[in-house]
Amino acid sequence: MNPREIKPGNRGYLYVNSHPTGCQAVVNRMWERTPDPVGDRPGPVALVIGSSAGYGLAATLVGLRAHRMRGLGIAYEAPATERRTAGAGWYRTARTAELAAGAGADFSFLNGDAFSDGVKDEAADLLAARFGTIDLLIYSVAAPRRTDPLTGVVHHSVIKPLGADYRAKTLVFEDGVPRIGELHLPAADEEERDATVRVMGGADWQRWIDVLQSRGLLADGFRTVALSYVGSDITAPVYRSGTIGAAKQHLEDTARAIDTRLKGTGRAHTVVAGAAVTQASTAIPSIALYTSILHRVTGEGWQDTVEQAAALWSRLVGDAEPDPDDRGRIRLDGWEMDPGVQAAVRAAWDRATTDTIATGADTAWFREQVGGLYGWDVPGVDYGAEAGTAVPWPASPSSEARPGYAEPVG
Repeated sequence: MNPREIKPGNRGYLYVNSHPTGCQAVVNRMWERTPDPVGDRPGPVALVIGSSAGYGLAATLVGLRAHRMRGLGIAYEAPATERRTAGAGWYRTARTAELAAGAGADFSFLNGDAFSDGVKDEAADLLAARFGTIDLLIYSVAAPRRTDPLTGVVHHSVIKPLGADYRAKTLVFEDGVPRIGELHLPAADEEERDATVRVMGGADWQRWIDVLQSRGLLADGFRTVALSYVGSDITAPVYRSGTIGAAKQHLEDTARAIDTRLKGTGRAHTVVAGAAVTQASTAIPSIALYTSILHRVTGEGWQDTVEQAAALWSRLVGDAEPDPDDRGRIRLDGWEMDPGVQAAVRAAWDRATTDTIATGADTAWFREQVGGLYGWDVPGVDYGAEAGTAVPWPASPSSEARPGYAEPVG
């Protein structure tokens, strides 16, 4: 695939293709915002599941640069074809691997479906061969579907309210111009709720722990965290009180079950992150408007994924107390859930109309942030220049240590 000029392909404010150079630039900017390492202590051996996007990407970059993390990242990304670019996470992973190598990090990346037992076994083999045991597992997975490895049934997640239909304001763009629309979502039935829990709940996280523990790969003092979100009362009907919320509750219940099982040898927590513009969050109705207003209200108080990941890592390595809430959750969302912030967001939400949205919410910022998820609208990138789309998946140093290991390709 020869280098060519790539034009953005989008539907509304979401994109169906990505830009390799733009994705690399996004990772560079995140890396530059990551704190430098302190001291010379060896880094933990970590497994990051969902390392190519959102909080998982941020946690990977902070772990690599600030804490000399070693180990393995897992993502599920599509390679480039003759007609399509690779997934944005593919290009982000390629650049992350380059930065990790430049920093001397012993860290590799596996491309595959983390829900599958085959990928679990492959990851366990890699970790056992190279490190023996692991100190940390960060679980940051958002997916539309999951094949149950025990039954072979494919479950599909849905984003719907529970109990009653949901009607609310929503942010839409027509020819790039923001306006307020009205959203109507019917309530989910029990089958849809259960399917969403099977995809987005804690079942897969638990299965990862089972596999690693059965192989003797959990080091003494092992810690594991799964990323979650609570959010505002404004979005609760479609999020925390909806199908996704049911899945998050299952994730939290799973954390307590894993924590009980690890007592004396390790700990497990969910981590409640603050709002962020991610590929996962942009799929949630009303979140675009809420996040745009929240950014306008918080201003310099906004905390991006890198800042939140840095705060999480400080708790994971003992630089700060974990300070879990009464449900055992590590909270990173205090800046968002501050009562004064939420009151101001509620007031702006209530008065938001198409005529006032330009001043009541940071819609231009939001649009730029979404573009950046796919490598578009990134300052300093020459989008008129040709770019090669066939970027190789990072070679794993573990492939040299284990004869016969075939590098995953997608």
